[in-house]
Amino acid sequence: MKRIPLRTSRRHFIKGAVAGLTTITIIPRHVLGQPGVPPPSETVGGALIGCGGRGPGTFDNLKGLNAVKLVECDVRFKDRADNKRYYTDFRRVLERKDIDVVAIATPPHWHALISIMAMEAGKDVMCEKPMTRFIAEGRAVVNAAKRYGRIFQIGTFGRFSAARNPGDVLTRKIMKSGLLKECKAVYIKAGGLKVKEWSGIVNAKPQPVPKWLDWDMYVGPSPMKPYHPHRFGGTHRGYWDYEGGGLGDMGQHAMDPVTWTYGVDDTAPVEIEALAPPAHPEVCGMWGWVELKYANGFTIVLVSGEWGPDYDRLKARPVRLEDLDEESRQKLKQMPDPEPLIDFTEAVKTRKQPGGHAEAAHRTVCIMHLANIAIRVGRKIRFDPVKEEIIGDEEANRLVNPPMRPPWHL
Repeated sequence: MKRIPLRTSRRHFIKGAVAGLTTITIIPRHVLGQPGVPPPSETVGGALIGCGGRGPGTFDNLKGLNAVKLVECDVRFKDRADNKRYYTDFRRVLERKDIDVVAIATPPHWHALISIMAMEAGKDVMCEKPMTRFIAEGRAVVNAAKRYGRIFQIGTFGRFSAARNPGDVLTRKIMKSGLLKECKAVYIKAGGLKVKEWSGIVNAKPQPVPKWLDWDMYVGPSPMKPYHPHRFGGTHRGYWDYEGGGLGDMGQHAMDPVTWTYGVDDTAPVEIEALAPPAHPEVCGMWGWVELKYANGFTIVLVSGEWGPDYDRLKARPVRLEDLDEESRQKLKQMPDPEPLIDFTEAVKTRKQPGGHAEAAHRTVCIMHLANIAIRVGRKIRFDPVKEEIIGDEEANRLVNPPMRPPWHL
């Protein structure tokens, strides 16, 4: 093949290039990437929806993707919205073709709808905990992730630590083996649930809506109530309209590693009983303990430590190899360990589901939803984890799928 000399005239260069002998392409450094600066081909366009206290931390979970934050969306941006970077309506964000990944850090009453619409628009989703405000929302998110083939990860990561702990791995292996004839394990979570801290205000007097706040968009699918600053910001957690008190706030963090370790991240409790004073219909308040039992006998006990007598009906009891007979222990040795969990970054790149995927996250947050339902109705309830319905109690079952404020719907 004839080569063009390095030192040649412009005429000879053009002639040689046209003849297909050689092509020289000059590529800018920013396209190839530099140390610490990945090329555009290895970055994704990101959006943060909900820019309050948890927003930056939630978006930081995308750093492994070299996510570039192109836009932000928050109901507080009313005075500067729709300027191509700031929005109050998340739907305008989801219309953008330069957004690949969405981080959602709104109050929980918006989590499900935004997640579903984002996945429908072809975006992968990192969502703050708790995953949803009520049970039916979670199933809708799971279905959307499957239907649109998107990656969904809830913002809790305790299961990843559990999956690296040999004792937790063994427990999961025993629980998922099918060799355990009767499960007597009891897990007790005592304290740390911020029950008193995230209690609401009864009969809060309405106040004028700040000019910078889109209150109608903030309320969204929840019942419209007059504005009060305690219903906005972190204290929104104290109202059933937006979350589920301290249990809604901290419960998914606490239960994330537990459901993985005990192998119940594909099902839900079947019997739930609570000790609590009569609940207010709108305001989250105090409670003592909640006992949640699974079909296989495994029991979770949540103890607030902030109201009522200490829980002493059951003692914590782990799963042990001694719970299996000798033949079963030998069979267990032949079984493979659980597959390693992958994080959100790897999931987006490989299109495999991450450790905190939609189904696992939904089953975990169901613990908090069912506990809160038992607290609110003031009696023991029974739940069908397949149909995801409360059995024989219509009042309680209405809290599984409460209506949304039009025009919003699942």
